[in-house]
Amino acid sequence: MCQPQYDLTYSDFNPTVLFASKMHITEDTICHMHNDFTELTIILSGKCRYVVDGKTYEAEAGDILICNPGVSHQGFLSGTEETSVQFFTGFSDYQLRNLPPNTIQLREGSHLLRMSTESRREVQKHCFEMVAENEACQLGKYFMLKAHLMQIVLLMIREITEYQGNRQSGYNFENYNKSYAVKRIINYLNENYESKISLDQIAHNMYLSPVYISKIFKEETGESPINYLIKIRLEKAKEILEGSKGGSIKDIANEVGYDDAYHFSKLFKKYYGVSPLNYKKGCFEKNA
Repeated sequence: MCQPQYDLTYSDFNPTVLFASKMHITEDTICHMHNDFTELTIILSGKCRYVVDGKTYEAEAGDILICNPGVSHQGFLSGTEETSVQFFTGFSDYQLRNLPPNTIQLREGSHLLRMSTESRREVQKHCFEMVAENEACQLGKYFMLKAHLMQIVLLMIREITEYQGNRQSGYNFENYNKSYAVKRIINYLNENYESKISLDQIAHNMYLSPVYISKIFKEETGESPINYLIKIRLEKAKEILEGSKGGSIKDIANEVGYDDAYHFSKLFKKYYGVSPLNYKKGCFEKNA
């Protein structure tokens, strides 16, 4: 029995769904590209022609066109068809081993995946389920959309690896690309340090579990996200103290995200060995 090299977990493959819609295409589309997400075009009925990254593909019902970030694409109706029904979905925040973020790659640089009959039926079923979820707007809609999308992508990857005739050397998931995920967390902390931030909030914004975020962040930086946030806030506070003649310690604490001036002062002294008030006095005397 063939055993996969990696068991997929919630943290390994957790894409963010950006949109999902079905459209009746009655005219040629405009050439365009997307900078930071993958778009799948799944042909539900009819025939069409797509030009993707300069290559022309004749597509029919069941085919999937893969447009990775930065890849230009344009759709044209087939000469004998007056309409084509197509499903579009865009998603990001995933990574396959040895590939750039948000990229699914076919062999020989192709952008069209022709699925087997059974897989076509399964993929189209998930497409219609996603359309129904969008229209129903019931509780948990986003998570249902994500669940269907993940199954579509996994069916695609199975098809790709089977077609290549080598299951073991097919796609593997690189734990959400730790460095990329941690970089996003650090950017978020630097941009929002003055706001109230919790580990749960970071996890919610990243669509990852708090436990997983803590794990990969410590592996990459050597400390927890909250400790990293504390350092950012205290460094910002130190800059304010060095350049400020007025303003109370409470005001400065609030400016860097702390409601409690006493707690802020305690942290500041722990990290720098001096209270913020004495640090401010020292800076003022030095510059006098």
